Amino acid sequence: MAENKQYLAQSQEYGQILISEDVIATIAIQALSEVEGFAGLNAKSGTKLADILKINWGKNLKIAIKDQSKVRIVCDVLVYYGYSIMDVAKEIQKRIASEIKSVTGVKSVSVSVNICGVVRK
Repeated sequence: MAENKQYLAQSQEYGQILISEDVIATIAIQALSEVEGFAGLNAKSGTKLADILKINWGKNLKIAIKDQSKVRIVCDVLVYYGYSIMDVAKEIQKRIASEIKSVTGVKSVSVSVNICGVVRK
């Protein structure tokens, strides 16, 4: 395990299961891709395309694991012009929380959405 990565740990009968923050990020990104009106994660200045292609979302999708039972996500997103920003943001929160709970079994998921821009299709 990398020293600077966080893991969601779940004790089981035969040992422990560790779920990396990268796995949680992948689940969140998949959930985001299913939200109508979601245009993409905000690419902050200095973010290289190579970083994004390697699924290094650190600057645009922040994951924090607390007490091995709580996951907090902050995502910086772009919304397509013409969609209700509030509706898209609420759907992002709902989809990400639902998917992470379903896939990982964690009970508490908090999702903060920062709308960083509106783009045309």
